[in-house]
Amino acid sequence: MIECNWFCHRCGFKDRIASRYYWRCPVCGSPIDLDYKPIYEVGSKGLDRFRGLLPFTPTKYIGEGETKSIVEKIDGVEFLFKLEYMNPSGSFKDRGTSLTVSYAYLMEFKDVVEDSSGNTGISVALYSKAYGLRSRIVIPSTTSKAKKCLIRMLGAEVIEVPTRKDAADYVLSLAGKYFYVGHTWNPLYVYGSTTISFEVYEEYGPPDVVIIPTGSGGLLLGILKGFEILKKIGRNLKIPTPIAVQGYSVQPVFKAVKGFEEVGESSNLAEGIMVPNPPRLNEIKEYIAKYSGDVILVGNSEISKAMEDLMGMGFIVEPTSATAYAAFKKYKDRFQGLRVLIVLTGSGLKLCEN
Repeated sequence: MIECNWFCHRCGFKDRIASRYYWRCPVCGSPIDLDYKPIYEVGSKGLDRFRGLLPFTPTKYIGEGETKSIVEKIDGVEFLFKLEYMNPSGSFKDRGTSLTVSYAYLMEFKDVVEDSSGNTGISVALYSKAYGLRSRIVIPSTTSKAKKCLIRMLGAEVIEVPTRKDAADYVLSLAGKYFYVGHTWNPLYVYGSTTISFEVYEEYGPPDVVIIPTGSGGLLLGILKGFEILKKIGRNLKIPTPIAVQGYSVQPVFKAVKGFEEVGESSNLAEGIMVPNPPRLNEIKEYIAKYSGDVILVGNSEISKAMEDLMGMGFIVEPTSATAYAAFKKYKDRFQGLRVLIVLTGSGLKLCEN
C-alpha cells in the first residue's frame, strides 16, 4: 500500500489504513474518507493499471475493470456508454468490492458480512469466494428468488429478515464480530469507481456531462473524484457536469438539492437507487453544487421505455441502469452538442427468475 490514511472531514480523526479498518468515523460517526497522494504509475491489468492513483490495488484479479465503452450519436448528442454490466458479477460494484474484499484479506479477516438485496450482495459473495473468505449476506425477504439463488451458489450464507431496515439493523449486530463491508458508507467503494473515470479519460478524454443513477451516491462521487485525481497529477481537463438520477418513489438527493419533493409515478422498477437515507448525502449535495450539476427524477414508464431502447441498441441492462438514459430522453434538448457519459451499471440478465 502507498501511504494512506483514514480521514474524517468533520472532526479531523486520522489513522493509517494499514492499522485497522473503519467503515465510518469512530469518533463522530460521520462517513470517513481516504487521504493519500496519487502518483502516475502504470500497472498491469484491471484496477492495478492505475496503482498509483488508488490507495492500494487488489491482490487478485478476476476480470473487473477495463470494460468496453461504446460511442453512439443519438439526437445530436455523442454518447459514451460504459458497459459496467460486463464486470464479473454483472455490475460496477465489482470495482469497489474488489478493493474492499482484498483489504479484508490483507488485514487477515476470515469472515465478511453485508446487507444487500441486489448487486452488492452478489458481488461480495463472488469476491469473498475468490479470496477464500466466508461471507454472510443479510437480505430482506422480498429479495427475488433468482438473486437469493445466485448468492447461495457463490457460497455465501443468506440470512433473511422481513425488511430492508431489518437487514440494516441486523448486520450492525454482526459488525463487531466480522468485517462489515458497509458499501453505502465504505470509501473504498467510492475510490473503486474512480477507475471508471481513469479508463474513460485514457480512451476518450473527459466527457462534458455524466448522467448517473444515484442511490447511495458512491458512483457519482467516485466518477467526480476520479477526474479530480487526474487533475491532481497534472492532467489539463474540465470536470464534467454531474446529473444525478433518482426515481419519484425515493428522492433524498433531489430533495436535498432542490429543497422540495416532486410528485410523480412510482419508480419501484429501479430498486437499486431506492436508498432513503444515503450516508454521504451532504457530500453528494456539495459535489453537485461544486460542478453546477442537477438532479432529474424519472418514473416506471420512462424507465421501461429507456430500457427497451437500450436493449434495442444491444445493451441488456437492468432498470436501474436505464434511469440514466430515461433522464436524457426527458430533457434531451439540454444535452445538444455535448459528449455525455452514461454508465450502464448492472446486467439485465439478473431479472430472470428461472
